[in-house]
Amino acid sequence: MRKFLWKVFPQHKYAINAQMLGDDAILAWSNLGYWSDTQASYIQAAQALADHLAHALHLSPHDHLLDLGCGQGASLKHWIEHYHPTRIEAVELQSACVELIQLHLPDIHIHRYSFLDLAQLYPIKPFSVIISIDAAYHCNLDQLLLSISKVLAENGRVGFHTLMLTDKWQQLTNFQRLPYQTMLKSADVNVQDLLFRQGIEQALKDQKFKNIQIEDLSQSVLAGFAHYIDQRKLKTHNLDAFKIKMTAKLCQKLFDDGFVRYVQITAEK
Repeated sequence: MRKFLWKVFPQHKYAINAQMLGDDAILAWSNLGYWSDTQASYIQAAQALADHLAHALHLSPHDHLLDLGCGQGASLKHWIEHYHPTRIEAVELQSACVELIQLHLPDIHIHRYSFLDLAQLYPIKPFSVIISIDAAYHCNLDQLLLSISKVLAENGRVGFHTLMLTDKWQQLTNFQRLPYQTMLKSADVNVQDLLFRQGIEQALKDQKFKNIQIEDLSQSVLAGFAHYIDQRKLKTHNLDAFKIKMTAKLCQKLFDDGFVRYVQITAEK
């Protein structure tokens, strides 16, 4: 679900049409949103998910920030306008999004590059905060944390969203797990890469992270996004609409069944 389509360019595998979600901006948001009674629109919910993570990280004007998977750039614009970090850099996989950001936010240093080899881009450890909104579940967590730890300064903070297996997952047979593996694979999530809470904590400790916080956002994110899309009554007349509806159905199923949870993770180096 992570990236959204900018109409002029061919679709990337992560691309979903943000206009169908309710964001017409050139630098559109690209996350599932954090939904509550005060977030009636997609834009408000998407900003709320970014703010929820930024507040947990105490993002401040003193920070040198790296945004991993920034999509079309709405988060970058948001950091500039509301948090004023000393410096912002970004890494994004979609070439169309990189070109868009270079055009409209020329002061941002952005690279089209893998999250899993950040030391090739940044041979020193320049970042006090590394943030990734609604994207880390596309990666192997051990590899991602190893990559991040090589470019995060001492006492730096990291925050991201991912999917976490619950104890109920252990009750399923291999056959019962197959539908979830298939559904998640369609969203470019490898079930083999998902961990239980203890596994996530251990992966962070292995990279010398401390003050680990894991917050379950499933109600506000998975159920919230599914409800919003259901209310929009999208007609499945093209691939973009189909993708959004299938994402919403996956979110609802994950929330209802309770085998996989959507979590926010923050930690300090």
